[in-house]
Amino acid sequence: MRPGALLAALVGLSIFCAAASDLYFIDAHSQVDDELGKLELIIRRMDEAGVRSTILAARSGMRSEEILAFAEAHPGRILPAVRTKGRAHRDNDPAYFAQLARQVESKRFRAIAEVLLYHARKGRKAPEVSVLPEDERSQAALRAAIANRWPFVIHIEFASLGTDGRSRFLAGMEKILDAHPEHPIMLNHLGQLDPREAGRLIEAHRNLYFLTAHANPVMTLQSKQPWTNMFSGETLSRDWRALVIRHPERFVFALDNVWAEHWKVFYAEQMAYWRAALNDLPPEVARAVAHGNAERLWHIPPGPAN
Repeated sequence: MRPGALLAALVGLSIFCAAASDLYFIDAHSQVDDELGKLELIIRRMDEAGVRSTILAARSGMRSEEILAFAEAHPGRILPAVRTKGRAHRDNDPAYFAQLARQVESKRFRAIAEVLLYHARKGRKAPEVSVLPEDERSQAALRAAIANRWPFVIHIEFASLGTDGRSRFLAGMEKILDAHPEHPIMLNHLGQLDPREAGRLIEAHRNLYFLTAHANPVMTLQSKQPWTNMFSGETLSRDWRALVIRHPERFVFALDNVWAEHWKVFYAEQMAYWRAALNDLPPEVARAVAHGNAERLWHIPPGPAN
């Protein structure tokens, strides 16, 4: 069967299974910009794929106030996250701290979005960002997360860093983990790490968790970035599957949709892969990764027993 035909079959099967299966998903981290158009498309995509809730942040020209209004229109489905990205953060502008404080003090948010530590340039869409873990910009967001009992989500692209930068960011991340052993720290995109590297960090730090965003063939094949691909064919590769089964409490499902095409074009395809992969795991592991860990860590009321 042609790859395209196989993918189309997977998408169709995923939509059918989403309606028939008891396994639901919580997307623990996604974003939306002002090019998407009507935000209702997000709810439609979620309904089609069996995603019960999405933790959602604004980026680019989208305002956090729009996300808050969207969440109020869809209680329990959209969980608004404090925005952290933007020019003020990148340029170390004092406005960053004011924006962060204003959002947190409003008490209207349910989470805090990922904090960029190292982010490689993405063509014309996103510039390079390099902010060390010990920088006050990172620490201010960490304090807000701890004060509100929100997991602290960090973005470090280790595969895109040189040897010296990799060592420095890894040391800084591990210092945060050791300084706050009771607080959950999330590494988005699995940090672009391989199973061996992820396994070492899991053994060393009981409070480190991995978000699965972009770690599927749909995203890795259409991107020039060295994202981790957890898949071999339609299901998880042998090493990733073994690690997830050994530590199911450490992996949290997330898509990290960012641009309009992620919501319009790639959503169903990604969900097809993830549903097939999790259905291949023991049921208790699948439930933990798909929604259970997010419910526990972000204090989200669970759905019906499955």
